[in-house]
Amino acid sequence: MTEKLVDAIVEMQEEEALKLVAELMGQGENSMKILDACSEAMAIVGKRFETGEYFLPHLIMSGEILKQISEKVKSGLATGFERKTLGRVVMGTVEGDIHNIGKDIVCFLLEVNGFEVRDIGVDVSPAKFVEAIREFKPRVVGMSGLLTLAYDSMKNTVKAIEESGLRDSVKIMIGGAPTSEKVCVYAGADAHGSDAMAAISLAKQWMGGD
Repeated sequence: MTEKLVDAIVEMQEEEALKLVAELMGQGENSMKILDACSEAMAIVGKRFETGEYFLPHLIMSGEILKQISEKVKSGLATGFERKTLGRVVMGTVEGDIHNIGKDIVCFLLEVNGFEVRDIGVDVSPAKFVEAIREFKPRVVGMSGLLTLAYDSMKNTVKAIEESGLRDSVKIMIGGAPTSEKVCVYAGADAHGSDAMAAISLAKQWMGGD
């Protein structure tokens, strides 16, 4: 039935997807298997977006479906079994940018893959990033942006983290439609994630290096 769930999410069949999740949970299906199916579906949606088969509205819809499923499943994760945490990640959309779709998808997939995530929201100032790092003590910091003005915000945030003395304690990745390796160098980040799955790979790589 998880294959049907993958298909339902990919085809944006919201009611069918939520119905399948309810049935799977009612049958006692392992919560992580449900989330694995969501991750698989999101990868397919991402590829269709990259090839021009899907567009922004599809990403918005799939993100909404994922959000609803994650809310249903997280209670099962909390009570079903003890999850091994790979490490902590702070995620936020940088100052001046209020887009949250990409960030939310990355946060969801990080959680699916075993990371403890603190989502600090959108339009996040450099000072708030610094505060979150001090309080949460993550190994990885993710900065998202969908507008070109995010370039300077990312650079200013990295600078603030450096000036706070916390730069050596974290790895910083950036992502979002207009970002690139060039922007990564400009901002002073450690890496650029071209999509949500790249962000997961980077986080796993950095955590594994500890």
